[in-house]
Amino acid sequence: MAGKVGDSSLRPRLGGRRIDGMPQRTVLVVLFDDVQSLDVTGPVEVFAGAEKHTPGTYRIATASLDGAPVRTSSGLTVVPDLALTGAPAPHTLLVPGGQGTRNADPRLVGWLREHGPRAPRLVSVCTGAALLAAAGLLDGRRATTHWAYCDRLARDHPAVEVDPDPIYVRDGHVATSAGVTSGIDLALALVEEDLGRDAALTVARHLVVFLRRPGNQAQFSAQLAAQTARREPLREVQQWITEHPGADLSVESLAARAALSPRHFARAFQAETGTTPGRYVDRVRLEHARRLLEDSGDGVEEISRISGYGTPEAMRRAFVRALGASPAEYRRRFRPATAR
Repeated sequence: MAGKVGDSSLRPRLGGRRIDGMPQRTVLVVLFDDVQSLDVTGPVEVFAGAEKHTPGTYRIATASLDGAPVRTSSGLTVVPDLALTGAPAPHTLLVPGGQGTRNADPRLVGWLREHGPRAPRLVSVCTGAALLAAAGLLDGRRATTHWAYCDRLARDHPAVEVDPDPIYVRDGHVATSAGVTSGIDLALALVEEDLGRDAALTVARHLVVFLRRPGNQAQFSAQLAAQTARREPLREVQQWITEHPGADLSVESLAARAALSPRHFARAFQAETGTTPGRYVDRVRLEHARRLLEDSGDGVEEISRISGYGTPEAMRRAFVRALGASPAEYRRRFRPATAR
């Protein structure tokens, strides 16, 4: 199966329409064998959608070392537009991840080492961060990657400050993102930065994704960090906790909802989800409060109540313990300026 991304002639043309003059921003996507296909197509769809919304703003090109087709880790064959040696100087240089980053071609690392510093915006998706690190482009910078490879990235590249929690990290002109779909989140954030919220919202709606998952949002939500229970009563309790963080979520109350004794419920919940009911509830409440601090205008007292903390002091202690910042400080640091 073959797939074609971009316009192989690199004429100022995209999406079937002619653009007068040179596009404002060239997005160059690096390809290699065993690349993760969604790391490529996710961001490309975002930038292509933005180009359709505002013609003349993005020019997308894909390139492999020698210009030959590459086979992705899922077996999809992608035909690049050109060879890296003939690629135009991009505004945004995007490096995807995948199995091919584990034993990367030294020529690719060398090309990134030479050309990466020249890009006004350098972006990686998933384990693409490993290629940037190998080229020395992340030294002294804060970065992230897929949660399963954060320890390896930190071990192999001690000069990189690896943050395993967020879905993407911006450090100056370098942006790194976590696994696969987080590349879409990062690309949407870049489109919003370039073209404004309306353009990004239009693209997000077309792709049926959220416009903004904040970069600081954890790679693991409570639902992802814990396993999904096998038995239906326990799965229903997990869903109930997520939908009602302000309710009575004591072991006794949850056990009654599952029609189990408190002792049996607690043991079964931990056995099937890998965490205790209390820890699961704590994480759900923390996530709920974080979202409200980021997205709503509610005060800390109101957020603490509806998130199940009861008092602002209880929520403050939970935030300091988990995040190292008070709710007020968290809001100052992470709430979008346009929402303040």
